[in-house]
Amino acid sequence: MNLRARTIQTAASAIAVVALSATVSLAAFSSVEHAAAESDVSAKIAKIYTEDYQQQAQTDLDSQKSSGEWTSDHMLVANNPYGTNTTSLYVYFTTDDAVKVSYTVSAPKTDYPDFSATPSGGDSYATVHEFQVIGLIPGEENDITVTLTKQDGSTTTHTIHRKAPSTIGGEQIRLDRTVTETGTETQYAGTMGNGLYAVLGNDSNEQDLIYLYDDYGVLRGEIPILYYRAQRLVFKDGLMYFSASTHDIVAMNRLGRIEKFYNLGERYILHHDYVFDDNGNLLVLATDMKGNSVQDKVVRVNLATGKTTLAVDMGTLMASYKAGTKHDADAKATSTDSGSDAWDWIHLNTIQYVSDDDSIIVSSRETSSIIKIDDVSTKPTLKYIIGESTFWQSTDYAKYNLTKIGDFPSSGGQHTVTYVKDDSLPDGQYYLYMFNNNGGVSSTTDYDWSQIPGMVTNLASQDSSNKSYFQKYLVDEKAGTYKLVTRFAVPYSGYISSAEEYSDGTIITESGIKGVWGVYTADGTLLRDYTMTINSAFIYRVFKYDFKDFWFA
Repeated sequence: MNLRARTIQTAASAIAVVALSATVSLAAFSSVEHAAAESDVSAKIAKIYTEDYQQQAQTDLDSQKSSGEWTSDHMLVANNPYGTNTTSLYVYFTTDDAVKVSYTVSAPKTDYPDFSATPSGGDSYATVHEFQVIGLIPGEENDITVTLTKQDGSTTTHTIHRKAPSTIGGEQIRLDRTVTETGTETQYAGTMGNGLYAVLGNDSNEQDLIYLYDDYGVLRGEIPILYYRAQRLVFKDGLMYFSASTHDIVAMNRLGRIEKFYNLGERYILHHDYVFDDNGNLLVLATDMKGNSVQDKVVRVNLATGKTTLAVDMGTLMASYKAGTKHDADAKATSTDSGSDAWDWIHLNTIQYVSDDDSIIVSSRETSSIIKIDDVSTKPTLKYIIGESTFWQSTDYAKYNLTKIGDFPSSGGQHTVTYVKDDSLPDGQYYLYMFNNNGGVSSTTDYDWSQIPGMVTNLASQDSSNKSYFQKYLVDEKAGTYKLVTRFAVPYSGYISSAEEYSDGTIITESGIKGVWGVYTADGTLLRDYTMTINSAFIYRVFKYDFKDFWFA
């Protein structure tokens, strides 16, 4: 059943649509511009990521809003005025009666499914309506049917006709999608209403973008960024924060305007991940460009002042281990994207913040370990390590390794390690889950990962018999133990990739080097999967966000 099935209603009246052209708007990209030099596209996007551009776009909108009476019969409609979502529409109007608002996007000349949503705030009765329409099909004629519902239950509809611009990146409009027999029965489990899959990092030398796909595998949005990749989307006080380059983090509002800009400065570049702490600051995995090692720092970005300061230096916490790892004598951090061309002795790839004890949990690919650090805001202290015991046994850090309860393989190069607090558990217990790449490689040590049963030592392997895993642990800090709760096989990806577990038990994993992500039940039964063409090497991460109280109600 199509849960986004279109409600057929008779339009109450014709609608006058006024289009607003934003300065240097990306919405007007033509096929000719798509063929233009990459530098030209990048220059336009660089201009969008400035306070001047965003302020001018806002000034233009405010001027248009004050220039006339915008009603449900005469809406103000602007194509992507802030330049931040290629196929989006800004909509503003007022009504005499307080009404709720919803919309359905359809492309009647195509076989693409409809996309229906209630915009943020649209589920409350109001007389002023301002929102962003998401979901237009790129390059196609789209009908946006806006439904207004009065308090007595009566409805009227108004239709906006708009041809959407083509995409900037030329990505697939519809992904390859497979639905299993079980998936057919429970096809929309875990979809979280109007949720969208955010594809973060289809890495290549081409323009970098965030792609947004619906449950049908149809593209519903495209957010350009400066370069590198957005590591994840995090939300606070009505704003969506994401990295736009190795130096830049921005905060976007629900209408598409970038309201806040943060730059890490010349000393640090970000990589892999970031998370909010209890003080509303961002803790960011980083490389110190004045150092000789990479991907081994955590910096704090103060959102009030914009200042970036060092929070954790793993080289200080684990000095003797670092000193014993292999590296070139003249190694230095020179890579603009935190590449492994320098001393990559620990390679942090995930960070989680635990508010109960002001701690962080980080994932280390190089050591295939999960590491907890206490008192991150005051005096960072190594708390524990979860990793292969034989890897750590001859180091000064063996005493920090938690005891494994049961017989199961250790993780290899895990990613997106996620902390889950459960109030039903005794004090000191919680869950950790991850994408277990099952790829064991440590380039800075002589440890032989092939001694671990089932561990793959070729990270780029395309052998279909190799598997990665969704893996979940129950950690007991008081007892100093961890045990396996859940583990099931997913397509192999020796590096990058992601996993996320949702409140209804649905699990989504993304196997980066395969360009595929799957939706599973809690016991690992595949419901459906999606395959995206890889631009160059891999797709970094895929998370599903409900965008509740941001784009959707």
